Amino acid sequence: MSFRAIVILSALGLVSAQQTLWGQCGGINWTGQKTCGSGAVCTYLNDWYYQCLPGTSTSSRTSTSSSSTRISTSTSAGPAPTGRVGKLPALGWNSWNAYRCDINESKILSAANQMVSLGLKDAGYQYVNIDDCWSNINGRDSSTQQIRPDFNKFPNGIASVASKVHSQGLLLGIYSDAGTKTCAGYPGSLGYESIDAATFSSWGIDYLKYDNCYVPSNWADSGSYSDWGQSKSATRYRQMSSALAAQSRPIQYSLCIWGNAQVWTWGASVGQSWRISGDSSPTWSYITGVINKNVGILGYTNFYGHNDMDMMEIGNGALTLAEQRTHFLMWAALKSPILLGTDLSRLSTDQLNIIKNKELLAFSQDESVGAPAKPYGTATTTPPEYYSGKSSKGVHVFIMNTSSSTSTKTITFANVPGLGSGSYKVHDMWKGTDVGTFSGSWSTSLGSHDSGGWLITPA
Repeated sequence: MSFRAIVILSALGLVSAQQTLWGQCGGINWTGQKTCGSGAVCTYLNDWYYQCLPGTSTSSRTSTSSSSTRISTSTSAGPAPTGRVGKLPALGWNSWNAYRCDINESKILSAANQMVSLGLKDAGYQYVNIDDCWSNINGRDSSTQQIRPDFNKFPNGIASVASKVHSQGLLLGIYSDAGTKTCAGYPGSLGYESIDAATFSSWGIDYLKYDNCYVPSNWADSGSYSDWGQSKSATRYRQMSSALAAQSRPIQYSLCIWGNAQVWTWGASVGQSWRISGDSSPTWSYITGVINKNVGILGYTNFYGHNDMDMMEIGNGALTLAEQRTHFLMWAALKSPILLGTDLSRLSTDQLNIIKNKELLAFSQDESVGAPAKPYGTATTTPPEYYSGKSSKGVHVFIMNTSSSTSTKTITFANVPGLGSGSYKVHDMWKGTDVGTFSGSWSTSLGSHDSGGWLITPA
């Protein structure tokens, strides 16, 4: 039976109790179908995601049996993530919010230098990412079809930039598009995935942001899907995933699909993070809006797969310092990638202290707990104000004040998942100091749009 036939018969209900080609078939907490139709093999991608991939076996496989195939982490032979990169949310910097299309080699290398000199590298930030407008807008090389850099902006080429960024112990990211052009009108990668992935790898690229502009009509989704992992959008993004997986160099893959095609339901089978909304803006309404959207899909974030609330706006616009604190705290608590998006040389001491906070970054980057903090209790605001989550250190509570005035917030220990009645020690994550020991509950005052995070441990 052909792979196409498997998908068609499944859609007609003629293949039952088996997952379709490209569908999820296992992983931690997975409760759906664990066998694949004939011609597909249930394949290990990471601990949280097994997928039905094309295979030569004529019998179905199950994710709980020893016969499940695991993609080699040394050969990256599969068309999907191989667990070589992206276990934790990405930390780094991106050029777009700061410079838009006004980028060049000097600005990228300056950002890398500042990540080191400002202590951001030591805090855990790794990626220096070039966004749109880096390539030759006139098209590809006529003989090789390779995408070319704009040598007016990058006179020494991208490989030279990568080498210099790597020499500082950092990683370099680049940008392309799952359409015929990028959003700014530069060459896209649709139809050139294998060529571009090999080119990026040869240049030493470590991260790819893949946008969603200029999609031809024949590639546009029409109507709805019972499984959006079978959509044309998922196929476009999967084509680049396959091309990246074929490279010897591990490249983290960020799906900039703006929350389309219910990407959170299939994103972990294709990349390591996926945008859940349109572009960020330095406004309180954007911060609260994207948090509220994320709240409904937090179950899809875990190791190797992260709902992406887009780049940070700290240092941009007219956000108050309290709003910037909440911006950072909630990105860390919900385990979104944290990609700084401003001219780093303009950051104040207060702003640097926010983005270098050791304890919030440690929660984001915890190696033993991949799940984000989630709302608890009865929400009376949009988005909810109270969140709890676990780390290797214990139970944490995060609170954001959505009010336009100072408010008193109370943590009732018995209401926090993982705690109970009794006495607990409260530790302030912003300050890195113990507040004290309290019985039953503890209250604090938060300013308008401000936030706090606390580690709560038994007394």
